[in-house]
Amino acid sequence: MTPHTVVAIDGPAASGKSSVARALARRLGYVYVNSGAMYRAVTWAVLQQQIDPRHTTAVLELLGIIKIKCGLHDGESTIEINGQNPTPFLCDESVNQNVSTIASIEPVRRTLVTLQRRYADDHDLVMEGRDIGSVVFPETPYKFYIDASAEVRARRRAAQGQNDEITARDRRDSSRKASPLVIAEDAHVIDSSNLTIDGVVGEIIGRLKLKGLQIPD
Repeated sequence: MTPHTVVAIDGPAASGKSSVARALARRLGYVYVNSGAMYRAVTWAVLQQQIDPRHTTAVLELLGIIKIKCGLHDGESTIEINGQNPTPFLCDESVNQNVSTIASIEPVRRTLVTLQRRYADDHDLVMEGRDIGSVVFPETPYKFYIDASAEVRARRRAAQGQNDEITARDRRDSSRKASPLVIAEDAHVIDSSNLTIDGVVGEIIGRLKLKGLQIPD
């Protein structure tokens, strides 16, 4: 068991989970951790070195020598690669197109899951991703899966200025051997297609209260 409370928020791309998790963390006074940013950061590092993300051996050689530093700023997770902040580049089209490939490499996932779990050593967390409730913190009783229709998610992605193919991304994330995107058996599923961020957060808060979690006023 982790020494601190963890609320796990999982879901596919553009389901709204990042916005919901960030707002929920502020509401609870917890630290917000974006696990997807970690995979994007490693993807960025791979592309910076002009390594083909499909060349697993080369990716793992790089993983063995780069220095990944996870921290906090204003209650939210941060990441540096070899002292560089990759955040401005994490939504670049090249990263969008290759992050699923990098995230499917099991040693990459093992490395980053270890770093994700360390956040709970010192902080109560709201962590979002694709395997938080199923793999990273399977013991937490507070698991949520945020979904939305493919059409709504495609519109949201386009509104963000990104044009990665949602259906293909879903297929890759759900079919990979290492920690595939799944709905944890005890997760509460919320369809955000017709809900605002506040609406989803409100539903989560209601479920957390039912489970006995103390919610600050």
